[in-house]
Amino acid sequence: MFSSVLIANRGEIAVRVISTLRRLGIRSVAVYSDADAGARHVREADEAVRIGPASARESYLSIDKVVAAALETGAEAVHPGYGFLAENVEFARACAAAGLIFIGPPAAAIDAMGDKIRAKLTVSAAGVPVVPGRTEPDMSDDDLVAAAAEIGFPVLLKPSAGGGGKGMRLVEEASGLRAAIESARREARGSFGDETLLIERFVLRPRHIEIQVMADSHGHAIHLGERECSLQRRHQKIIEEAPSPLLDAATRARMGAAAVDAAKAVDYSGAGTVEFIVSADRPDEFFFMEMNTRLQVEHPVTEQVTGLDLVELQVRVAAGERLGLTQDDVVLRGHAIEARVYAEDPATGFLPTGGRVLGLRQSSADWARLDSGLLPGSVVGSDYDPMLAKVIATGADRAQAIDRLSAALGATAVLGVGTNIAFLRALLADADVRAGRLDTQLVERRLAELTRVEDVPDEVFAAAALAELASMQPTGAVVDPWAVPNGWRLGQPAPVALRFTCGDRAVTVRVTGTPSAATVSVDDGEAVSASVSAVDDELRVTHNGRAVRFASAVDGDTRWLARDGRAWAVAEHSVLEGAAAAAGAGGPVTSPMPGTVLVVKVSTGDAVTAGTPLLVVEAMKMEHTITAKVDGVVSELPVQAGQQVALNQILAVVTPSEDLT
Repeated sequence: MFSSVLIANRGEIAVRVISTLRRLGIRSVAVYSDADAGARHVREADEAVRIGPASARESYLSIDKVVAAALETGAEAVHPGYGFLAENVEFARACAAAGLIFIGPPAAAIDAMGDKIRAKLTVSAAGVPVVPGRTEPDMSDDDLVAAAAEIGFPVLLKPSAGGGGKGMRLVEEASGLRAAIESARREARGSFGDETLLIERFVLRPRHIEIQVMADSHGHAIHLGERECSLQRRHQKIIEEAPSPLLDAATRARMGAAAVDAAKAVDYSGAGTVEFIVSADRPDEFFFMEMNTRLQVEHPVTEQVTGLDLVELQVRVAAGERLGLTQDDVVLRGHAIEARVYAEDPATGFLPTGGRVLGLRQSSADWARLDSGLLPGSVVGSDYDPMLAKVIATGADRAQAIDRLSAALGATAVLGVGTNIAFLRALLADADVRAGRLDTQLVERRLAELTRVEDVPDEVFAAAALAELASMQPTGAVVDPWAVPNGWRLGQPAPVALRFTCGDRAVTVRVTGTPSAATVSVDDGEAVSASVSAVDDELRVTHNGRAVRFASAVDGDTRWLARDGRAWAVAEHSVLEGAAAAAGAGGPVTSPMPGTVLVVKVSTGDAVTAGTPLLVVEAMKMEHTITAKVDGVVSELPVQAGQQVALNQILAVVTPSEDLT
């Protein structure tokens, strides 16, 4: 067994590998870029080595730097995790040349399965069924058009290199084929440096089912059951489960045997996943798609139903040990389901978000598991994949596992960073999802309802207002009631008005009384009784007779509140007292995400109408035009071109026309 292993990765998978190494008594070595100097995987490893700046190309993708770090620290083996260099055949070869054990399959197996065309030819020769299509290398546009005519529409264009859905195009009729080929080649060339395409029949109502295989270097290979991965957005998985609700025992055995045959066809060793496409209408018919020659993101659901630690098996096999398991030893118990938590906004087409993690909450139930690389203070930027964590739940059956996963997501909060948690809970509540009627287009069909943005509840604004007033309360033996806007003046409660924005809603909250005994109204709504108390990082709020609890954290003028899987970034803009509290709310315009001001299109004093472009903010390498919400005059313009801005930071204030008269 190894005494020291370097993890050539970051984030949650690096933390996951470290936990197994620690249990096995193996010293762990982490690598990190400048962006990850304070990251959780760096803190938890026994040793960590800086390998470059934030750019992945100059750090995590640098074979020379990773190998040098392993040699410098005396590591005997390298675990690649997934992503980055995990399926890079040159990295596997470089490790071997340096005398390091690569905890993964042989370089020849990575090479054979890394090219989809070669992979299909290889497994087809081994008797594994493949999707009807054409997989010859270097097919011209005319060749692809002729192949489509042979196969019949709809067809799927796929890059031979790479994965993650990049460059894939579904073409339903001949008239759109040539344009799709041109677009697919362009994206494949930009993503993978290789524009080679293959074409195959598109399976109607497709389901994505994959088989986990494990093999040792002594010729023994088994499968560990299947995972259902049909719930996807933009060809990327978001919810995975084991076992699949589609397969019966006989089909599982046939598919598992085919996966083992595919692995043996390339003399595979280690953990790998063979992916199949299955028609929901004909579940007994399955076709090979590709083989991932690494650990999968979704491996925890297999671990939960088999009771096996896949990372431990990887390490032991790489150290030369025999697998020690037969196919009969693999027994699936219960059901497990996983959801991927991303830093993204589903309502804006899943655009990445970002920010600094102010606080974290998670379920403490023994049936819930969280794989995460986050810590309070972690900065989520645009340098790496936006996946933050995975929430996994287990149950005696599928229905219980889904209920538990929804509950675990409801208890999860990443304060300071926008996430897809509310979207995931909405997806789990879908009737077809709960019934197991899945296919890879389900999310796209339901997208409008799944991403519908609900109005910010009044109690959220009330909680923010009461918490803000509570934070203003003076401390010490002597209290000057004139010193702060605490809602009390010489025995006569005076109203305090606070202006907030959250999402598309800008409101004025009027409070009379004290935080522990107040009446609160939001805009022109009815004044209701309310109170707030703070316990650690939690706000306990009573609003109109309803008691609720929020996870809470503050970042400057923005208070983050989270409950039941939803999170709100509530930005405060002003506090008015007495007569001033009756004034209008104005029109503060805020940044929808952290970014950089590229252009300021107006000046103070300019008259604008609702919809007038005010500024352009660049965030996550995309430009966003910020417009006026009301007719009025630009009364404040506190930012300038080139300035970095935070989520919900005020970019401009437009005083409404009615307030000028």
